[in-house]
Amino acid sequence: MNSAFMRRRVMASSACLLFLVSACGDAGQGSPTLPARGPKPIVGVILPDRTTSTRWEEQDRPLLTQAFNYADIEPFMENAEGDEAKFAQIADEMIRRKVKVLMITPLSAAGGLAVQKKAKAANIPVIDYDRVTLGGQAEYHVGFDSVNVGQLQADGLMECLGNKPGAQIIEIEGAPTDHNATLFTQGQKSRLSSKYDTGVLKLVKSQPVADWNNELGGQLFEQILNDNNGKVDGVVAANDGLAGAVIGVLKKKNLAGKVPVTGQDATVDGLRAVLRGDQCVTVYKPVRDEAEAAARLAIAVARGDLDGADDLATGNLRDPVARRDIKSVLLGATLIKKDSVRTLVTEGIVKPQELCAGDLAQACAQQDILGG
Repeated sequence: MNSAFMRRRVMASSACLLFLVSACGDAGQGSPTLPARGPKPIVGVILPDRTTSTRWEEQDRPLLTQAFNYADIEPFMENAEGDEAKFAQIADEMIRRKVKVLMITPLSAAGGLAVQKKAKAANIPVIDYDRVTLGGQAEYHVGFDSVNVGQLQADGLMECLGNKPGAQIIEIEGAPTDHNATLFTQGQKSRLSSKYDTGVLKLVKSQPVADWNNELGGQLFEQILNDNNGKVDGVVAANDGLAGAVIGVLKKKNLAGKVPVTGQDATVDGLRAVLRGDQCVTVYKPVRDEAEAAARLAIAVARGDLDGADDLATGNLRDPVARRDIKSVLLGATLIKKDSVRTLVTEGIVKPQELCAGDLAQACAQQDILGG
């Protein structure tokens, strides 16, 4: 047990003891009068959008809201809807409301930095949530080990390809403005570059997709595929949304299920595609763990317990632009294949009725998913 934790325990115990002594001293004089309760501390949270992933509204919002309410913290949570101007407008309102801490998922480094400068001027600490603001000033970061996520995607692709010399690969990457996308690519390259160099695999093209736009991703993939005379043996898609767009194109070419496609986020649609055989793998990042870690960190900061916050942020993430290490909570991820989808059901991450509707009843039965 570290000294900071001991100090907090001692302070808490002393406070309780003081209250009890005061109450006993008032015995015979009626019940003690408790001090009036002040307003709840407010934590501002800006989610990025509703389109790049369903997680933000379906998972992050309810998980964070529940954690803050339980801790008697008032959540002030808004969605920027993928709009930089709205992102800035929401941040301005939160700063005006004097939130105790501002937790943001930036749409871009420039937008994130602009908000962080305003927050710093107002003495409001900032937590980068899931994405890092390159060149920014955030006090903390909570997210996943994105390099490892990319490595898992590459490992999954190679396993799905098997021994196919000279297999032609198309990479459909995330937004170049999102540092996570850069780290995913870095992780993929750490596994695949040597394969490309030696000719074991052939890289057709690596294509970033602005704003993680799924429709654009599908269009770019189709163009690359057509330019390569319709030949592709494997696709690295940076998340399940882009994977779905790629699969839509492959279906038109009668290639769905024949060409391994990676993904990420273990969305319901992504998992259904894995069960169907259209998508080879996805990567499960436990949003529940990320939201819980971020909430605990934000609660500590909102209460002024910076020692406690530092105890939680035991990792460091390097910001190459600002040339500094950001105190971070970094979480692990898991590769999910068809035969491991069931683990997400048994752990209560996804409901079998969501996965097994329609044409997937037989696939679910084969994986013993309907039985939980």
